Amino acid sequence: MATLKNKSDIEKMREGGRVLATILKETKKYTQAGIKTSDINTLAEKLCAKHGVEPAFKGYMGYPFSICVSINDEVVHGIPSDRIVKDGDLVSLDFGVFHRGFYTDAGVSFGVGKIDKTKKKLIDVAEKSFFVGAKKLHAGVKLGDVSSAIQEYIEENGFSVVRCLAGHGVGRELHEAPIVPNYGKKGSGEVLEEGVVLAIEPMVTEKDFELEIDADGWTYRTLDGGMASYFEHTVIVTKKGYEILTTLS
Repeated sequence: MATLKNKSDIEKMREGGRVLATILKETKKYTQAGIKTSDINTLAEKLCAKHGVEPAFKGYMGYPFSICVSINDEVVHGIPSDRIVKDGDLVSLDFGVFHRGFYTDAGVSFGVGKIDKTKKKLIDVAEKSFFVGAKKLHAGVKLGDVSSAIQEYIEENGFSVVRCLAGHGVGRELHEAPIVPNYGKKGSGEVLEEGVVLAIEPMVTEKDFELEIDADGWTYRTLDGGMASYFEHTVIVTKKGYEILTTLS
């Protein structure tokens, strides 16, 4: 069952979410053709120190970096390295912070330079599917209503939904109950109450949804080589809707 957050908890998560959004926005702007993905990680760490927060991912289950940088057919958890970002790449950044006892988590996909129509559509569909799902949120809704709305939108647009990975509750732990799949059946799943905080993260693939893990033990990529996109925010379920804690604007 999901852990409910009180007003004090939520205010701390709002603070962390604002800082996360600031850092993610700056790392996105910095990500241009010609830079190493390890440089993005270095920037994220410097910004964490500047803003007085801890990177949520570094050391989590042994993960050695502070941000995940996934490119093209990589879905999530891409390892920063000496790899150079190129013009035309579809880049996904996944980032979290720990602030005043609470975690927040968010991510975004975007094109570097000129990208093709398929990549543009993947980016657009991932983001819009998040909002399609989020609009279902309110106290008393069943989780399956959110998941099924995300799935329907993605599949209506000709893409596939990743099955082996999902969103999650978030708060005092980076990953809490409930698991938040991006596919499901209407009317199924846990009833969400006011004060539930979720990291909703649609993961969209160009072709089939089957994934494989690289030899690095972290990077998930499509098995068939199709492109992939991802979008994530930390949100609070409210009485009549939802509130995003990690808005980049």
